Amino acid sequence: MLRSLSIIFLLSVSALTLSGCAVSKGGPSASLPLIVAHRGGTGDAPENTLEAIRQAVANRADALWLTVQLSRDGVPVLYRPASLSDLTNVSGPVSARTVAELATVNAGWQFKQVDAQGAITYPYRQTPVGIPTLREALLAIPANMPVILDMKALPALPQTQAVAGVLDELKAWPRVKVYSTEADYQQSFAVYPQAQMFEPRDATRTRLVKVLLNEGCIDAPAAGSAAAFELHRPLAVTEKFTLGEGRSEVRATLWNPATMACFRKNPDVQVMAIGVNNAEDYRMAACLGVNSVLADSPKNMVLVRQQMPLMLRCDK
Repeated sequence: MLRSLSIIFLLSVSALTLSGCAVSKGGPSASLPLIVAHRGGTGDAPENTLEAIRQAVANRADALWLTVQLSRDGVPVLYRPASLSDLTNVSGPVSARTVAELATVNAGWQFKQVDAQGAITYPYRQTPVGIPTLREALLAIPANMPVILDMKALPALPQTQAVAGVLDELKAWPRVKVYSTEADYQQSFAVYPQAQMFEPRDATRTRLVKVLLNEGCIDAPAAGSAAAFELHRPLAVTEKFTLGEGRSEVRATLWNPATMACFRKNPDVQVMAIGVNNAEDYRMAACLGVNSVLADSPKNMVLVRQQMPLMLRCDK
């Protein structure tokens, strides 16, 4: 029970501290976080499509985050959900269709825009966009633009082997980093010495929670590693009683001065804050010294960054 109560207290303190960005005294942060386009910029265009990539590049995003899974014929393509019906005009899993069939699917079918009067339109129903291959995407992205591949689909081994084949062919390993919530991907990519990986999400989560629970920074990330986790995230808090338990939900701010100090204990650790989509959250990230933020709309967040040096004071 004490631990449960302590997490609520600590998270409340974190939120208060970050709302003022009480990290440094005086002027703006020395460098502002890079803006990574989440799934190519899911707020600006149909996610994980060549159109989203084109717009992200045009809007001056610094890097791209793309989701990969395999077609029926074993080709890495860009698509996130388990079912095609979530985003497209067809149904079933990606793995049930060939790469040629997926190219004819309209990946922008469910993408909607809302105007100032609240009217909803579906602009890509008249101008369809297909599901691209990873190879097509990498060829469309400027060679100096970093790419993060989010690997979700299982089993991991065939996905890894197919992606590695594309990265070998295009000599793209130096500009690609892999992120996954699945531990299997850490093992399957480990056989490729050129692979660059984010640390396991479980390791990042555990370290964040231990610091928030005031257990200290026992296991800091290795020098030169990379970690990514949500800036804010709902957490379930369980209180143990003699005759039962109580559960509640809290919205936690996970990156704060204490957690950042733990992750920066060793040199050259790169930290990405996920889900940064407004000026205040970007200001928090900048004041904390986060390296990059994962944003749904590069178009909006690049404008926020342009205005930030005029408004950013981390002592207020």
